Amino acid sequence: MTGLFCAIISAIAFAANDTALRRGILYASVYQSIIVTVPIGVPLFLIAIVAFRCWSSFSLLNLNSLLLFSSAGIIHFVFGRYFGYKTIESIGATQAGPIVQLGLLISLFTAFFILGEVITFLHIIGIALLLMGPLFILFGKQNDKYTKSGIKLNYNKGLMWGMMCAFCYGISPLLIKLALHSGDFKFTIIGGFVAYLSAMIFLIFIVLLSRVSLKEVVSINVDGIKWFTITGILGSSAQLLRFIALGFLPISIVEPIHRSSIVFRVLFGYLINRKHEIINLRVLSGIALSLVGVYLLILQLDLS
Repeated sequence: MTGLFCAIISAIAFAANDTALRRGILYASVYQSIIVTVPIGVPLFLIAIVAFRCWSSFSLLNLNSLLLFSSAGIIHFVFGRYFGYKTIESIGATQAGPIVQLGLLISLFTAFFILGEVITFLHIIGIALLLMGPLFILFGKQNDKYTKSGIKLNYNKGLMWGMMCAFCYGISPLLIKLALHSGDFKFTIIGGFVAYLSAMIFLIFIVLLSRVSLKEVVSINVDGIKWFTITGILGSSAQLLRFIALGFLPISIVEPIHRSSIVFRVLFGYLINRKHEIINLRVLSGIALSLVGVYLLILQLDLS
């Protein structure tokens, strides 16, 4: 019951995170959003370590798991998050969903071509539906060029950033899965802490090497800071709950629940950002096709 509750709340928090981010980048840059949101995960996971008394699980870390958790953190929380936020900046959180969902194809590629699993007819249907979702989004290039608030959307850049994000989001779960040699949920929290800490350290190096002035880093609009802080807390909390859920439930249960966050994106987008999002029959159809494709593919992963 604990795992199921965490998985559901995690999906809702992920959707709220993207909705808050959409509002934040109206006031500040995506680069600044990464600087604010990534470090928030470190103290949050540290609090979880204290609350759940996970200290003894640090002993389960070996060099292999440490490298895998660290790599997953940098790929997901720095590169993947940056690409994902750029996708949202380009076409909005609602339309970004079906494109980012393509990350599941990376997992399938690994299963088919590296692990030697068999491709079934339902796999083909699922992949086709998953690919049709972004196509429905791209159909809006002609008619939905602007939001009601006057924001110009860039579908070509949205597709480019979304594909890059999907690649990162598809690779990172594989690395985490390889690192989780222990099924203890406390060890998954340790893994999340290592991932966030590595991402934060890597981000500091990027800032230092890029020679960006401290003034430019901290000179963020007040409204931007507010929404990015909300984004960071929601995103980190969602990741924490997802890690805990994976400690209690198999990925074949957690993943379908996690993927349902795309539905909550529409709900939150309508309630909070309706003037800054494109929400119509075309977008809803693309989301529906993508979601059905995802569930067909995950069903096959569960059956194989």
